[in-house]
Amino acid sequence: MIKFLKTKGTLFLILGILGFIGVVAIVAILGTGNSAPDKLMAMYIGIFGLIPMLLLLIIDRICVWKFGTVKVNKIELYILGIFMLLFVLNWIRLQLQI
Repeated sequence: MIKFLKTKGTLFLILGILGFIGVVAIVAILGTGNSAPDKLMAMYIGIFGLIPMLLLLIIDRICVWKFGTVKVNKIELYILGIFMLLFVLNWIRLQLQI
């Protein structure tokens, strides 16, 4: 498993696996609750949380198969950097609004 992650692992693959583990844990905790809204919330989190991550992982694997791990990792780091920059700019905008 470690060898696979070193040779074929990408940023989105690792984040997707961690996201799957987090969503499954949250769904398990909410699904075992006593109330009906907890179970309904678990279903919605499962549907709206797992399906987009699954699509992202499928697209990631297709890109790795087609372009290679090094190129895909480089582009994924650019995408992550842009999201972090947008997050910081939005935080600055919100601080200046007060």
